[in-house]
Amino acid sequence: MSKENKVQLFQEQSIRSHWDDEQEQWYFSVIDVVAVLTEQKDHQGARNYWKVLKHRLVKEGNETVTNCNRLKMRAADGKMRQTDVADTEQLLRLIQSIPSPKAEPFKQWLAQVGAERIEETEDPELAFDRAMQTYLAKGYSNEKEGVASIIVPSICFPPHDVTMS
Repeated sequence: MSKENKVQLFQEQSIRSHWDDEQEQWYFSVIDVVAVLTEQKDHQGARNYWKVLKHRLVKEGNETVTNCNRLKMRAADGKMRQTDVADTEQLLRLIQSIPSPKAEPFKQWLAQVGAERIEETEDPELAFDRAMQTYLAKGYSNEKEGVASIIVPSICFPPHDVTMS
C-alpha cells in the first residue's frame, strides 16, 4: 500500500483515511466513523462500541468484519498505531448496523470523497486546492509569509502589498 494517509473532514470531525494506489480505493478508520455516527466524546468510547459491534456482527455471520484490514495510522498521541480500516463498500455495510441519524449524510459524504478523488486524478491542481481549503478550515493561517495567498489566489485573498506579475 502507498503511504498516502490523510485526514478527511465530515461535519468538522476528523476521519483518518488512506488512499491505496494499487487498489485505487480509500480505506477509512472504522473507529473514527463509529465515533462520528455514535457521537462518542472520545476514542475509548468509540473503541468499546466497535468492539461490541464487531463481536455481534461476527456472531451473526457478517463477513464485513472478517474482511476489515488493519493499517498503521497516526493516533491522537501522534504515534503510528494499527487500527481497523474499511473500504467504502465495507463501511457502507457497517453503517447500516449502527443506528444513527448521521448515517445518510455520512453515505453522501463517502460518495463525495470518491468523486473528488476521481476529479483530482484527472486534474492534480484540484488536489492542491482542496488541501489548501482543508488547511485553512483547520484554522491554520493563510498569511504565513504570504506564500499561501500568492500560490492559491482563488482560495485566499492575496496580501495587499504583493503584486502578481
